[in-house]
Amino acid sequence: MYATLLCLSASIIFPVVYIQKSYPSGEQRRYRIAATVFSCLACLAYSTEVTMTKAKPGEVTGYMATVPGLLKVVETFIACIIFVFLIRYDYEREDALKWCLAVYCICFILSLVVIILCIGECTGWLPCAFNTFLSAYTLLAVLMYATATIIWPIYHFDRKHNGTPHRPCSGSSFCDWDKHVTIAVLTAVNLLVYLADLVHSARLIFIQG
Repeated sequence: MYATLLCLSASIIFPVVYIQKSYPSGEQRRYRIAATVFSCLACLAYSTEVTMTKAKPGEVTGYMATVPGLLKVVETFIACIIFVFLIRYDYEREDALKWCLAVYCICFILSLVVIILCIGECTGWLPCAFNTFLSAYTLLAVLMYATATIIWPIYHFDRKHNGTPHRPCSGSSFCDWDKHVTIAVLTAVNLLVYLADLVHSARLIFIQG
């Protein structure tokens, strides 16, 4: 799943940066287009593999092959992209923005811990039932991301909180304001992923119960 997401991001970022904005010569452009095509094919191949190895309804398999397991991978991947776009000044000027950073870090670490426990088959180390831990953690993550989804745009785009509602930079260059928008969008997307994770986790507990 990570390979699928990495190839997908590379298939989007590479042509935008090295074909659309750098204006390469004819031969360089052909090579870069070919690289983009093969990156897309690799993404398609990895996606096919994920689809084929995903657990079927009623099939007994490991947690990471289920939909919630795959969603855990997506959650950590989106969090990594958010970390890439974060700037120190983005969260140091207001305590509310520090809370957003705490949300990203805590949820990322817990999702990563779940993945490691599942891969290492160490879920029995938990002091409570694994399903109970998953449900409680996912519900907590949904509530935390819901607050970040509201707080981040308020403190970056609302003038009352020293935000900038309109793009101050000119041209096609990717500026700090664009990064703030990207983080706001990715936060909302990850909230939806956590919601889907919560629904599927609850459904698994219901079926197993």
